[in-house]
Amino acid sequence: MPTLLHVDASLSTDGPSVSRELTAAFREEWLNQNPDGTVIYRDLATDPIPHLQAADHAAGDKAPLRATLAAELEQADLILIGTPMHNFTVPSVLKAWIDQACVMGRTGGADGTAAGTPTVVINSRGGGYSEGTPNEDKEFVTTYLDKVLRNLFGIEPEFIVAELTLADYVPQMAHLRELAAGNRTKARQDVVDRARAVTVAA
Repeated sequence: MPTLLHVDASLSTDGPSVSRELTAAFREEWLNQNPDGTVIYRDLATDPIPHLQAADHAAGDKAPLRATLAAELEQADLILIGTPMHNFTVPSVLKAWIDQACVMGRTGGADGTAAGTPTVVINSRGGGYSEGTPNEDKEFVTTYLDKVLRNLFGIEPEFIVAELTLADYVPQMAHLRELAAGNRTKARQDVVDRARAVTVAA
C-alpha cells in the first residue's frame, strides 16, 4: 500500500491559496490512481512545527517530534510539498520542518533513510521570477529547496511552479492577468499529469 507524505506550508488557510489548491489537485489525482494509498498530512499553518532548539538538535531522533517526523519521511513512497514564496524564500514554518526532520545519522545525508524518495514541490509566487525576468536573481524558493533536499536528504525534487498569482488582486498587475491565468492552468495540468505518471512501490 503506497504512502504519500503531503506537506503544506501556505499560511493561508481561510482565503485563497494557489499552492494548497494545486497540492489538493495532486493528492486527489494520486488517490484516484492509488485507491488503496495512505496519506500522511502535515499542515504547517494549522499545526506549526516549533523551531529547532539546541537540546533537541543534540538529542537527534531521541527527541519525540524529530523521531516522528523522521518516521513519516521513512514511510513515504512519495513526498509532496506545497509552498508559496515569502519574501523571496520559503515560509519559516517549512524551514522549521526541514530542520526538525533532518536527523543526521538517520534521515540526513546522501545515504540517509529518505534518500531517493520521489518528491514533487509545488511553488506559487505572486510575481514573475522565472529565468529571463527582471526578478530572476531574487528567486530563493526552488533554488534553496533543490540544494537542501538534494544535499541534506539525498532527494532529487521535481518542481511545478505557478507564477503571477497576485495579478487578480494588484491593480498594477492587471495587464498580466491573462498571462497569469494561462500559467495557473498549465500548472494545474502539470500537477494532474505528474500525479498520474508517478510510480511508487506498493
